[in-house]
Amino acid sequence: MSPINLFDQNMQLLSKVLDLRATKAQVISSNIANAETPGFSPSRFQFEDDLATAIGHTTKLQMQTSNKAHIPLGPSNFNNVNGKIIIDKDVSGIGDDNNVSVDQEMMALSENELLYETSAQLLKKKLTLLKYVISGGQ
Repeated sequence: MSPINLFDQNMQLLSKVLDLRATKAQVISSNIANAETPGFSPSRFQFEDDLATAIGHTTKLQMQTSNKAHIPLGPSNFNNVNGKIIIDKDVSGIGDDNNVSVDQEMMALSENELLYETSAQLLKKKLTLLKYVISGGQ
């Protein structure tokens, strides 16, 4: 007999999203902090496409394996999504080889913060509902 899992898939997904968004905020903050560092190349933390594929919400054509023993084509569930850091090298050859745009980084940080707060609020509502049920509806 399996134990009762109080935390459903949505709560686990929201928790994973919060972790990934926190990592993305760290990467963006590092880019902003090094905006004046000569030779610094900004990084991008990407996880959204892998997460969408893992939960089955993608508009792209998905490849499938014909046998369970085949190597998986992507993360099989959202717990396996870790994201990847991509470094944007400066190829312009102009200036100090630092292509950090503080304006773009601040916009990315603001967008990430809004999405983090939204996920946190959704998780809070799920936990409030769970608390309500545990307390017997009082």
